Formats: sequence, C-alpha cells, structure tokens
Amino acid sequence: MTTEAESPHLLSVRDLGKTFRLPGGRDLVAVDAVSFDLNAGESLGIVGESGSGKTTTARIIAGLESATAGSIDFGGRTLGGSGRSRSSAREIQMVFQDPFGSLDPRQRIAAGIEELLGLHFRFSKSARRARVTELLEEVGLGAQHADELPRNLSGGQRQRVAIARALALEPELLILDEAVSALDVSVQAQILNLLIDIRERTEIAYLFVSHDLAVVRQVCERSIVMNHGRIVEAGATADILDRPTNAYTRQLVDAIPRPGWRPKRRLNAAG
Repeated sequence: MTTEAESPHLLSVRDLGKTFRLPGGRDLVAVDAVSFDLNAGESLGIVGESGSGKTTTARIIAGLESATAGSIDFGGRTLGGSGRSRSSAREIQMVFQDPFGSLDPRQRIAAGIEELLGLHFRFSKSARRARVTELLEEVGLGAQHADELPRNLSGGQRQRVAIARALALEPELLILDEAVSALDVSVQAQILNLLIDIRERTEIAYLFVSHDLAVVRQVCERSIVMNHGRIVEAGATADILDRPTNAYTRQLVDAIPRPGWRPKRRLNAAG
C-alpha cells in the first residue's frame, strides 16, 4: 500500500524498528529507532559489524523484510508492509554480496537481462537486445559475456552482471549490501570505480552497506554507523573516519589497515 507524503528527500526513514521473535518466545531487536535521509544522486554508507542491524535495515527498505515500527517515505510515497508495487520494486534495486545467488544458473546472461526488460518495459525484441548490449558495456562487459552462464564467469564479472541487471530497471535507488566484500582487492577496486562512474553519468542514489570504512570512504559522502540496531554516529564520511566521536566508531576506524597496523580484533564481513 502507498500513500502520498511530502518529503524533500528521495528516501526518508523515521524511527524504523524490526524485532524478531526467537524460539522460546524471546525477542531480538535487530533495528531500533533508526532515522536518516537520502537525497537523489547521493551515496550514503551504512557501516557496522555483523549483528549491527545494517543489512536488516537495507532489506526493509528494499521490501525484503517488513518493519515492526517506523515509516519509510520514498519519492513522495509512504511504503508500507513487506510488499511493494511493481513501480516501487523497480525504483529500488538491491545488489547482494553473493551475485551467484541472485542469478539463475541455467539462464544465459543476456537472456536474463532481456527477460527483465520484457517484464517492465514495452520494448521491441530488437530494442531489448540493443539495451542488453548497452547495459553490459556500461558495466565493463562485452558481447562475449552475453551468452555465458553465470558459472563460467569470475566473481567480479558476476557482480558486474548483477549491477547490470539492477540498472536495467532504471532504479532511483541502488542498495549495495557488502557488494565488494567477497572480491579480491584488485577486483574490488574495479567495481568501486565502476560504481563511481555510474553515479557520475546518472542521478542514481546509493545506499552502501559495508563493514569496511575504507571502502565506504571511496563511494559515500555521508555515512551512519550502526551498533546493536541503533545509529551511534552520523555525518560526513571524512569526518567520521578522521574524527570519530563514538567509542564503537573509533574501534572500527582503528581496525582499518595502515602502515604498521596490527588488528585489535577481527571484524566480520556480514551484518
């Protein structure tokens, strides 16, 4: 269900909450009174360790989980429940840590993208094929990848395909959930540069979910830091990294590798 709501922001999250009922009747508060805004064309980082609530927050916004409290306004509409209309589902897309899990292993790359275009747009067959070629080129893939199955591609190539599939629907918001954490450093850099280039060419906004502050610095102007379901620090990414005010944020910053660095404790890659 959607209702009209006035908001100057592309995305406004207010007092968002999510409580899971555990076996034995116990409750787990995964997201607790989370509020933030995101403007069109902006990139906002959500940072925290495993269990911080960052991924649950992202999944609620994407419509993959339902909130137990709070509200989400997107593009002047209030999004309710776990369901989404076709238009809002198209306008908010999500790229996951494991691209292989979001790709049909039996479907060739071009066929999968063409199928999406056919479901959401009134393109002729020739126009769909041309758009597939354009999307693959946009993410740095060529015609030689179009007829491949996902298993024949590298991890970085599969993530590029996942990004191309998301962009095919022309979203206003792209949620990236640990989208580069499973990649080696050189491929990670390539994907980050790709994401930066896409933002420069379009008005798309990013919600970039990561445990890695060094990665977030490269792609996000602002960030929020979550711990135990709550926001503990928010502001310009550079300020958070260079002048953290919260003790938990300082622990995250201290864990960023640097010359002479020794880890104080291990940080997990999922949240």
